[in-house]
Amino acid sequence: MDIVRDFRDGAQAQKIARAIGELVKQVPDSHRRPLQFMEVCGGHTHSIFRYGLNQLLPDEIEFVHGPGCPVCVLPMGVVDDCVSMAERDNVIFTTFGDAMRVPGSEKSLLQAKADGADVRMVYSPLDALKLAQQNPDKEVVFFGLGFETTMPSTALTVQKAAQMGINNFSLFCNHITIIPTIKAMLDSPDMQLDGFIGPGHVSMIIGTRPYRFIAEDYKRPLVVAGFEPLDIMQSVYMLVKQLVEGRAEIENQYNRIVPEAGNRHALMAINDVFELRPYFEWRGLGSIDHSGVQMREKYAQWDAEKKFDLPRRKIADPDAAQCGEVVKGVLKPHQCKLFGTACTPETPIGALMVSSEGACAAYYNYGSVQIPVSEVTRSRTI
Repeated sequence: MDIVRDFRDGAQAQKIARAIGELVKQVPDSHRRPLQFMEVCGGHTHSIFRYGLNQLLPDEIEFVHGPGCPVCVLPMGVVDDCVSMAERDNVIFTTFGDAMRVPGSEKSLLQAKADGADVRMVYSPLDALKLAQQNPDKEVVFFGLGFETTMPSTALTVQKAAQMGINNFSLFCNHITIIPTIKAMLDSPDMQLDGFIGPGHVSMIIGTRPYRFIAEDYKRPLVVAGFEPLDIMQSVYMLVKQLVEGRAEIENQYNRIVPEAGNRHALMAINDVFELRPYFEWRGLGSIDHSGVQMREKYAQWDAEKKFDLPRRKIADPDAAQCGEVVKGVLKPHQCKLFGTACTPETPIGALMVSSEGACAAYYNYGSVQIPVSEVTRSRTI
C-alpha cells in the first residue's frame, strides 16, 4: 500500500470535492446551511487542517470540532491530583507526554518535575510496570487516560501486574467513554448538527454497533472515517449522500480497519478490569453520566484512587478561557479571547492548546487565521 498514492492524492481529493459540491446542491431545503458535521476525534481535526480539507470543501459544509481529545477534557482538579501524587517522596509518576503539560490550578506535571518530583514520560503502561519491577522500594503510578482506544493496553497492564504480583504499581484511571459523550452533544440545546464523522481509532475497539442510537433515536447519520485526506473527504461525501437520500444510517468508511463488532479480545480485557463510573467530570462539559470508567473491586490494590489520599477538588477554568465552548463546538478556537495571544502551545492556558490532538493547537499550527500584531506578545501569522 502506498499511502501517498492511495490516500493523499491531491487530484483525487479535488475530484471528490467537486462531487461533494454537486451533491450538496441536492440536499433538501429543510436542512439549514451551512451543513454542520462534527468530527468527534481530534486526530481528524488535525488532518483536516494539515491538509487544508476545509478549504477544498464548498461553503455549504462546515466542520464542527468535537470533544474527542482526552487530554483536552482533563479538569484542573484531576491534574492537581496527579501533582499531589507525583510530589510524594516515594513515588515515580508516569504518563504520556501530552498530559505532562496540561495546566493544573497551580502547576502542571512538567512544572512539578522541574520542582523535583520524579515524573517520567512513558510510551506505554507496560513501561510503567517495568519501572515498578526495577524500583521495588518506590510506588510507581501510571496516569491512564484516553477513550476506548487506549483502555485495552491499560487493562492488560493491570492484569499483568496482578498475575506477576507487582504490588508497588498502581493506575490512576481517568479513561473516558465515547458513546455517552456523543449523546451529551446531541442532547445539548447549543448543538444543531447534521451528522458525525465517527472516530476511527475508538471504533477499531468498540466497532460500529454502539453508534446505532444516533441514527435510530436522533435521526443523524454517522460515518466512521479513517485519518488520511481521502478517507475524510469520502466520509463527507457519504454523509451528504445520506442527507440527499433522506437517510440516517451508521456507515463505515474505515472498513479496512474497523470491524462491525469491534475487537473482542480488547473488549474482554476492558470489561474484566473496568466498570462504568456513575458520572465523570469533563473540562468544559461538566458532569456526564457513565462517561468514564473506574477499576473493579477485584483490582483495588492496584487502584491509585484507593492507595492515595487525593485532594479531589473541583476547580473552574480561568474566566477568560473559553475551552468549554470550543470543546462543545459552539466557538471556533480563534474566537476565544486568549487564542494566539496569552494562550499558545508554548504558554498554554487551556488544555486544547496543549495536546497534539487539541482543536486550538490544530488552528494554531495549521490554520489560516490572521491575528492582529497589536494583540500578540510576538508577531505571528497562523
